[in-house]
Amino acid sequence: MKYSLRFLQQFFLNPGTTGAIAPSSRGLAREMVDWLEFDRANAVVEYGPGTGAFTEAVLANLHRQCSFFLIEVNPLFVQLLQVSYPGTVIYKDSVKDVRQLCDREGITHVNCIVSGLPWASFPDAMQTQYLDAMMTVLRPGGQFVTFAYLHGLLLPNGQRFRRKLGNYFSQVTRSRTVWMNLPPAFVYRCRR
Repeated sequence: MKYSLRFLQQFFLNPGTTGAIAPSSRGLAREMVDWLEFDRANAVVEYGPGTGAFTEAVLANLHRQCSFFLIEVNPLFVQLLQVSYPGTVIYKDSVKDVRQLCDREGITHVNCIVSGLPWASFPDAMQTQYLDAMMTVLRPGGQFVTFAYLHGLLLPNGQRFRRKLGNYFSQVTRSRTVWMNLPPAFVYRCRR
């Protein structure tokens, strides 16, 4: 609740990069991380953490030897994350640069990528660019989770993103709908 007004403000100021009107719920955060194999992970990256709704759930599940960093393009959200999660590595950058950021961290391959990006808001070329960049760091058998709003299934960009996932991943499943989220959402669970 403490970041809800700032989140809504950022949605109106930057609707192409802030695709939500409110932070994700704890129920959606649980749905995002429940499937991930954190016990075997050496490296995890979070895309578009916003104000940290998923970050908190990820940090609660990571073991100490696991490398973890965030990529957030919004400068206000970067500042809020730095206050909320001191000691966590946060890059103010685009996920298209994930390979360079992993190199900077000494990470060859990533086990899990947790994404809060508004994929249905992105045009085709941007979806492809970000997914291509992800494939340069996600290890074979690696896991990718992202969420989508239920109404996004009606949008052409949302439908195209769902089809693209099948081209990039050997396994794509969908979670149950999390109705206690604004708006209701579900999670795509993908394995390379």
